[in-house]
Amino acid sequence: MGSDVLTPPRVSPRERGTGPRSGLGRPCSVIVLNDDHNTFEGVATILSQFVPGVDYVKGMAFAKTIHSGGRATVWRGDYELAELVWEQLKDAGLTMAPLANG
Repeated sequence: MGSDVLTPPRVSPRERGTGPRSGLGRPCSVIVLNDDHNTFEGVATILSQFVPGVDYVKGMAFAKTIHSGGRATVWRGDYELAELVWEQLKDAGLTMAPLANG
């Protein structure tokens, strides 16, 4: 029984898909828009279920911002996770702006 250790090959960021033009790893914002069919409580509950670091209380604060300002950035981070959060919020019934850079 051998104890061979496999070392992964070195791959440049461009080859990995995380370079400056790949779109992966870039920061992205998830923005929820105001609508006339979701309640404050419903928005807060959905946000607390799917947005990392958001509990019901913070979700309620976002709901008030969305209502008064027409929109709120509820999460910023890596594009891939932002895309997942965006899809989950949309599938749960929130009205979403397109993903935004930054």
